[in-house]
Amino acid sequence: MAKGNRNREALAIETSPDELDRIQNGQERELAIGALDRNATRMREVQAALRRMDAGAYGICTSCEEEISLKRLAAVPWASSCIVCQEAADLEQGTPWSESEPLSLAA
Repeated sequence: MAKGNRNREALAIETSPDELDRIQNGQERELAIGALDRNATRMREVQAALRRMDAGAYGICTSCEEEISLKRLAAVPWASSCIVCQEAADLEQGTPWSESEPLSLAA
Protein backbone atom coordinates (compact mmCIF):
# COMPACT_ATOMS: atom_id res chain seq x y z
CA MET A 1 0.00 0.00 0.00
CA ALA A 2 1.35 3.44 -0.88
CA LYS A 3 2.35 5.77 1.94
CA GLY A 4 -0.14 8.40 0.76
CA ASN A 5 -2.98 5.90 1.06
CA ARG A 6 -2.05 5.10 4.66
CA ASN A 7 -2.07 8.82 5.48
CA ARG A 8 -5.50 9.19 3.91
CA GLU A 9 -6.79 6.21 5.90
CA ALA A 10 -5.84 8.06 9.08
CA LEU A 11 -8.31 10.75 8.01
CA ALA A 12 -11.24 8.37 8.27
CA ILE A 13 -13.69 9.50 10.90
CA GLU A 14 -14.19 6.86 13.52
CA THR A 15 -17.01 7.06 15.99
CA SER A 16 -16.63 5.92 19.54
CA PRO A 17 -18.78 6.23 22.62
CA ASP A 18 -15.63 6.96 24.62
CA GLU A 19 -14.71 10.67 24.81
CA LEU A 20 -10.97 9.93 25.10
CA ASP A 21 -11.07 7.76 21.99
CA ARG A 22 -12.82 10.54 20.07
CA ILE A 23 -10.19 13.04 21.20
CA GLN A 24 -7.34 10.71 20.26
CA ASN A 25 -8.93 9.96 16.87
CA GLY A 26 -9.31 13.70 16.25
CA GLN A 27 -5.67 14.34 17.11
CA GLU A 28 -4.52 11.52 14.86
CA ARG A 29 -6.66 12.94 12.05
CA GLU A 30 -5.12 16.40 12.55
CA LEU A 31 -1.60 14.92 12.44
CA ALA A 32 -2.44 13.05 9.23
CA ILE A 33 -3.84 16.20 7.63
CA GLY A 34 -0.70 18.09 8.61
CA ALA A 35 1.52 15.37 7.14
CA LEU A 36 -0.43 15.36 3.88
CA ASP A 37 -0.18 19.14 3.68
CA ARG A 38 3.60 19.11 4.31
CA ASN A 39 4.09 16.36 1.73
CA ALA A 40 2.05 18.23 -0.87
CA THR A 41 3.99 21.43 -0.20
CA ARG A 42 7.33 19.62 -0.50
CA MET A 43 6.19 17.97 -3.75
CA ARG A 44 5.32 21.38 -5.22
CA GLU A 45 8.72 22.76 -4.12
CA VAL A 46 10.58 19.84 -5.71
CA GLN A 47 8.56 20.13 -8.93
CA ALA A 48 9.34 23.86 -9.06
CA ALA A 49 13.05 23.09 -8.59
CA LEU A 50 12.89 20.60 -11.47
CA ARG A 51 11.24 23.24 -13.67
CA ARG A 52 14.02 25.70 -12.74
CA MET A 53 16.57 23.02 -13.73
CA ASP A 54 14.87 22.57 -17.11
CA ALA A 55 14.85 26.36 -17.59
CA GLY A 56 18.52 26.70 -16.61
CA ALA A 57 17.63 28.82 -13.58
CA TYR A 58 18.33 26.27 -10.83
CA GLY A 59 20.58 27.67 -8.12
CA ILE A 60 19.57 31.27 -8.83
CA CYS A 61 17.57 33.11 -6.18
CA THR A 62 14.10 33.95 -7.45
CA SER A 63 14.11 37.17 -5.39
CA CYS A 64 17.50 38.81 -5.90
CA GLU A 65 18.75 36.69 -8.83
CA GLU A 66 22.06 36.01 -7.08
CA GLU A 67 23.50 32.49 -6.90
CA ILE A 68 22.28 30.29 -4.05
CA SER A 69 25.25 28.85 -2.15
CA LEU A 70 26.20 25.26 -2.89
CA LYS A 71 26.06 24.54 0.84
CA ARG A 72 22.43 25.67 0.94
CA LEU A 73 21.51 23.70 -2.18
CA ALA A 74 23.19 20.60 -0.75
CA ALA A 75 21.08 20.96 2.39
CA VAL A 76 17.85 22.12 0.72
CA PRO A 77 17.97 21.13 -2.97
CA TRP A 78 14.50 22.61 -3.64
CA ALA A 79 15.51 26.04 -2.28
CA SER A 80 14.32 28.86 -4.52
CA SER A 81 15.86 31.67 -2.47
CA CYS A 82 19.31 32.45 -1.16
CA ILE A 83 19.65 32.42 2.62
CA VAL A 84 19.46 36.23 2.88
CA CYS A 85 16.21 36.45 0.92
CA GLN A 86 14.76 33.40 2.70
CA GLU A 87 15.51 34.91 6.12
CA ALA A 88 13.89 38.19 5.05
CA ALA A 89 10.80 36.32 3.82
CA ASP A 90 10.63 34.33 7.05
CA LEU A 91 10.83 37.51 9.14
CA GLU A 92 8.08 39.05 7.04
CA GLN A 93 5.90 35.96 7.65
CA GLY A 94 6.73 36.02 11.35
CA THR A 95 8.63 32.73 11.44
CA PRO A 96 12.27 32.57 12.53
CA TRP A 97 13.04 29.93 9.87
CA SER A 98 11.34 28.38 6.92
CA GLU A 99 8.96 25.65 8.04
CA SER A 100 9.66 23.80 4.80
CA GLU A 101 13.38 23.54 5.55
CA PRO A 102 15.36 21.82 8.27
CA LEU A 103 16.43 24.41 10.85
CA SER A 104 20.02 23.17 11.16
CA LEU A 105 20.49 22.98 7.38
CA ALA A 106 19.10 26.37 6.34
CA ALA A 107 22.50 28.00 5.73
